[in-house]
Amino acid sequence: MGRFKRIFVVVCDSMGMGAMPDSEKFGDVGVDTLGHIAEKMDHFNIPNLVKLGLANLKPMDRVTPTEHPMAYFCPMREASNGKDTMTGHWEMMGLLTTKPFVTFTDTGFPPELIAELEKRCGKKVIGNKAASGTAILDELGEQEINEGKMIVYTSADSVLQICGNEETFDLNNLYRCCEIAREICMKDEWKVGRVIARPYVGKHKGEFKRTSNRRDYAVKPFGATALNALKDAHFDVISIGKINDIFVTEGITEAFHSNSSVHGMEQTIEQLERKDWEGLCFTNLVDFDALWGHRRNPVGYGEEIEKFDVNLGRFIDEMTDEDLLFITADHGNDPTYTGTDHTREKVPLIAYSPAFTGSGALPERDTFACLGATITENFGVKMPENTIGKSMLEELK
Repeated sequence: MGRFKRIFVVVCDSMGMGAMPDSEKFGDVGVDTLGHIAEKMDHFNIPNLVKLGLANLKPMDRVTPTEHPMAYFCPMREASNGKDTMTGHWEMMGLLTTKPFVTFTDTGFPPELIAELEKRCGKKVIGNKAASGTAILDELGEQEINEGKMIVYTSADSVLQICGNEETFDLNNLYRCCEIAREICMKDEWKVGRVIARPYVGKHKGEFKRTSNRRDYAVKPFGATALNALKDAHFDVISIGKINDIFVTEGITEAFHSNSSVHGMEQTIEQLERKDWEGLCFTNLVDFDALWGHRRNPVGYGEEIEKFDVNLGRFIDEMTDEDLLFITADHGNDPTYTGTDHTREKVPLIAYSPAFTGSGALPERDTFACLGATITENFGVKMPENTIGKSMLEELK
């Protein structure tokens, strides 16, 4: 066994902490997810994140840093060329992405792709543009239901999303169409990072509501990651939330679907209370990004962080000296910025264990991959070939 029997990585999806040196190249100027959220909150109540040292790492309006932070902390820069979910998570586990995934934000998908999708799915496509998921339902939901058509849309991300009404489209048929889309979108010129099934309920504009039966169909990681190394060495690799989708089951030994970010954190606490495993629990809390970042709602985002903070307090209280917790993010999504896209930002890394005798600021990391390297070193496992990242285990005393 390594120094720690169990390591928990909790990704607060899109919780960036300020622009990267190269952010302008990605169209992001003056972005700061956490900073701008704090400015919009009347009172930002995050006592457990403050105790760990978040406000020491990232100065925020109306949040007072603690004199004695419990955790180690540092900013991390993304080395990969991108600002999307998969690029960020894959880098955490050792993969450097140099070629970004294709986006279709400005033009929609090409006619040849749509024609093949229609032919193989047996449904006519409507939409085919970049849109907010809730707005496109209001615009086209009734037409899809009444005419038996299929809403296809994209966003600023590299995604092809298909909406389906659970009553009239049928969930299994929606998943079938998404599997077809995933296969079609493996061509290099059409290679989107993810195809996403977006089921919803309701019959009329204004009452449509997306359900938690979302399913992501991602491109497989292009190489072995820290997750594969851990699984091959017979350690547990437990996925909570969309981690299993992001890694397309690669390196995962057990997977749990989450209905919300609050539910995802509750599931993570359940794994903490379960004592019969050894290895990694990897959690993604997607609501920060999906419900608030993309919809440009800073107060909703701030309140989601406050809900997370409550369960974080429960988690910390139940940790033992055998447990190590990392809290981080995969990119930014500044809810005060123009458009609806992710933002290229540094992310926080907070590391805490009750076993620590020290705490405080650590040097900034030049890649997210220090996470995978630290985790594998802890368990005495060698990282796969062609991965990046340097372990920080020695610094966590």
